[in-house]
Amino acid sequence: MSLQDQIMVSMKEAMKAKNQTALTALRAVKSAILLAKTESGAASELTEEQELKLLQKQVKQRKDSAAIFIEQGREDLAAPELAEAEVIAQFLPEAMSEEDIEKIVVQVIKNVGASGMKDMGKVMGMVSKQLAGQADGKTISTIVKSKLM
Repeated sequence: MSLQDQIMVSMKEAMKAKNQTALTALRAVKSAILLAKTESGAASELTEEQELKLLQKQVKQRKDSAAIFIEQGREDLAAPELAEAEVIAQFLPEAMSEEDIEKIVVQVIKNVGASGMKDMGKVMGMVSKQLAGQADGKTISTIVKSKLM
């Protein structure tokens, strides 16, 4: 079942359960998928990698918004953002542990022959491709920096 089909099924369930938070989050994802499909030069169907990036972006936007709201003392606005992020995150593959990410980073550094921070871009690119959807960029970046220093 494609991501769009899964979203539609979940939307129907959220409507039946009268779960407004889930419904809002799922509608936003559906909208983002439709926008991605109708962009100029886009293929009629999204690849799984594109779908994962889209979902990660949606989750990240909500977490960033929640962080800003919390910073400003508006927990009442942060709570729905975090709840929506959880709903969307259900469609992402399970996140890898930092130890597993670290093993892959070390392996890529050896394969590339990276020797310092000047090679961070190469390492980040390869690790990000390998871990698409399983780890966020911030975690990967932190681990790569620590290993290249």
